[in-house]
Amino acid sequence: MSMDTPIVPIIVKRKKVIVSGGHHGGAWKVAYADFVTAMMAFFMLMWLLNATTEQQRQGLADYFSPTLAINRSSGGGASSFVGDTVFTEETLTRQGVGASTHYPTESIGARGSSGLDNQGAQDAQTHDTFQQVVDHLQAQSGESIREDDLMKHIVTQVSDQGLVIELFETDHARLFDHDNTPSALLIELLSIVAQSAEIVKNDIAIETHVASKPVVLANQPQWSDTMVQANAVRRAFEQVGFDPKRVARTTGHADRLPRVANPLAGRNNRVEIVFLR
Repeated sequence: MSMDTPIVPIIVKRKKVIVSGGHHGGAWKVAYADFVTAMMAFFMLMWLLNATTEQQRQGLADYFSPTLAINRSSGGGASSFVGDTVFTEETLTRQGVGASTHYPTESIGARGSSGLDNQGAQDAQTHDTFQQVVDHLQAQSGESIREDDLMKHIVTQVSDQGLVIELFETDHARLFDHDNTPSALLIELLSIVAQSAEIVKNDIAIETHVASKPVVLANQPQWSDTMVQANAVRRAFEQVGFDPKRVARTTGHADRLPRVANPLAGRNNRVEIVFLR
């Protein structure tokens, strides 16, 4: 008896081979790493700009400034083509860096690698100078009832310009009369400030401010009033014994810089004596 032989299917497996130059699947990682590095540098820069002072930022800029590998002192004479260099005091640009040692001066001589090495000491000295003025003003209070009433019109603060001594008026005590001449109150306040100014040598700036006028008025004399008042304060300052050579400038700001939110408030009428840095 014969049996039928089962038919076995034939399976053909074809492999597709792709010949290439190599593996390229990781190129995006390099680009991503560069992006992350750039973002980290960007946020570091933002943090430095927020956490450093202007002097420190200038020092960082000077650190990354290109320099020339040339000796800063000459090995020969002091004239052209006889050993002179471009790094002498007469030819150096006034950037605070790179001054030579031939003729150093305080204004253009270098003060270290970045020109800012003693900036902290200068700031501390300036702060101590301003504090002496503030202490002298505070010492005026408590001596008499009149002195206490005068000191209520004085406010001090330190700004980028220097020490600001603000003299302001109240509803019952005005600094200027109607013709913009200094009142008796302002003369007494200027006398107190002049006494405190004798203990320092800083120059001063005189700045005046006034309150706004109602818009219904046809004449708006704020600019002219503050200019007249600033000159009047300068003359009154000289009358109480202040050295006129120490007055660096007088400025009238009109009503553009109010002290309080209400531009019509009398608190905006004030005189600022700025002891400049």
